[in-house]
Amino acid sequence: MTRNYKDPQYIKWRKDIRQRDDGTCQWPHCNSKKKIHAHHIKKWADFPGLRYHINNGISLCKTHHDLIKDNEENYESFFLSLILQKLKNQ
Repeated sequence: MTRNYKDPQYIKWRKDIRQRDDGTCQWPHCNSKKKIHAHHIKKWADFPGLRYHINNGISLCKTHHDLIKDNEENYESFFLSLILQKLKNQ
């Protein structure tokens, strides 16, 4: 399935991620609010059931999003731990 960036469900998912993360990159000690991307923790193509689940997303600035490109699987547990910590602190 090709990703449709104009799909209302996808737009809402991205908005919910940015809102939960206060529009801030979640990479430790970054805190950038510029060029924020909603990143799927578990890949869009490989996990269709998690595509729109808020806990399968994290806000990353363009710099950190580019840093993990083509290496996303190695960051899954790291990002999930950041989300878990955020939920514990709410």
